[in-house]
Amino acid sequence: MANVSDIKDEPGQPPALTSLSLAEAAQETKSKEQSITPFDVSGGFDEHGKPKAIDYDKLVDTFGSQRIDKPLLERFEKVTGHKPHRMLRRGLVFSHRDLNLILDKYEKGIPFYLYTGRGPSSDSMHVGHTIPFEFTKYLQDVFDVPLVIMLTDDEKFFHSPKLSLKDVYKFTILNAMDIIAVGFDMKKTFIFADTAFVDGGFAAAFNNNVREMGKRTTINQIRGTFGFNDSNNIAEFNFPAMQSATAFATSFPFIFGHDAKKVAKVPCLIPCAIDQDPYFRQCRDNAPKMGLLKPAIIHAVFLPSLRGSESKMSASDADSSIFLSDTDNQIKKKIGKAFSGGQDTAELHREIGGRTAVDVPFQYLTFFLEDDEELERIRVAYEKGEMQSGEMKMACTKELQAYVRGFRERRKAVTEEVRMEFMRPRQLVFKGMPSENEQQETREKRIKILEQELERLRTGDLSA
Repeated sequence: MANVSDIKDEPGQPPALTSLSLAEAAQETKSKEQSITPFDVSGGFDEHGKPKAIDYDKLVDTFGSQRIDKPLLERFEKVTGHKPHRMLRRGLVFSHRDLNLILDKYEKGIPFYLYTGRGPSSDSMHVGHTIPFEFTKYLQDVFDVPLVIMLTDDEKFFHSPKLSLKDVYKFTILNAMDIIAVGFDMKKTFIFADTAFVDGGFAAAFNNNVREMGKRTTINQIRGTFGFNDSNNIAEFNFPAMQSATAFATSFPFIFGHDAKKVAKVPCLIPCAIDQDPYFRQCRDNAPKMGLLKPAIIHAVFLPSLRGSESKMSASDADSSIFLSDTDNQIKKKIGKAFSGGQDTAELHREIGGRTAVDVPFQYLTFFLEDDEELERIRVAYEKGEMQSGEMKMACTKELQAYVRGFRERRKAVTEEVRMEFMRPRQLVFKGMPSENEQQETREKRIKILEQELERLRTGDLSA
């Protein structure tokens, strides 16, 4: 039987104006399959045009990933000595590629690193954005490993006609401070913005991996994976190579060292929402051609929109989201308007109970309420009709107000100096880090490069 790593990954005349043809066209457009890409998240529509919830089981089959099952969770707890995070326990982190191989290496004392990121599209993140970051922090704490966070300001600029480079860089700085407030260990975490990092003096190895990946990625691969067509700009076609490069330890010699053969053996684990999987499918296809390891991936579900589970929270739609900058009163009002699984009347609700599967406030509690027993008590009471929709919304409001309030307090401590240190290319501290001699060699090489650059500036020789 083949190992998981051996399985190849799965890579989107005007009508006649007669009453009949228009009716047929309308009928045809009512049903639509779900669409999950980095640029479009929708559960699709049924034959009556009604929005459908996202089908995660179907995604596992379509994307060719593996479910995180009970035996894998038991092994995770045994290997790490830590209780699985609530999102693992509740199936909110539900799918993976090669997580078992990461556990194998961890058991053998082989170091690895974490990689996650965000495309900064607004000046404040919403609570849905914190899900993968909170889970990543848990993994960093449990495994005691370095973390690289990529802020893809260039991708947002390429893909968003209305955003300028100035806009996205401003969002990047503010989002970086929000991410830091999640609680990452500065000694083990490097955050970078694409536009600043790739033009700096530390990105030579990173840029080489972008070129190597770009050379091996065809236009047809990008079209098939992302659904791009002739209307997409050329920068969008090239960007997947950029996002892939962060999945290779050789892109960061200032963290992992300059011994290319040794560093190429350092695995990467990527926690992300499942809409990011298309980037890493094509990355995994091409990594062996570069002599590098396929990154392992662990997928989270989306935090539903306030309107329902047919779509995720969106920073571009304030009414669908709870932002980390929202006040307690704003949170209360938004939860009060959230889609409910309660019945039309209190009497009917008491008789047949509520529907937790579609109730947005209950879904939010599954993400943010830590106590498993209390969550189960709420579920049973609501489904039996013993808890009304208003009470469910009150419980959700209380939990989210506490969550956002805690974030706001941590955010106050994130100064510009703290942000700059997180985003400074530097040696991180972790088990298996380069030796003192190698670190000194790296510093000397860097000093020499800077001295040469300074000399060129002094003499006016800008030809190099």
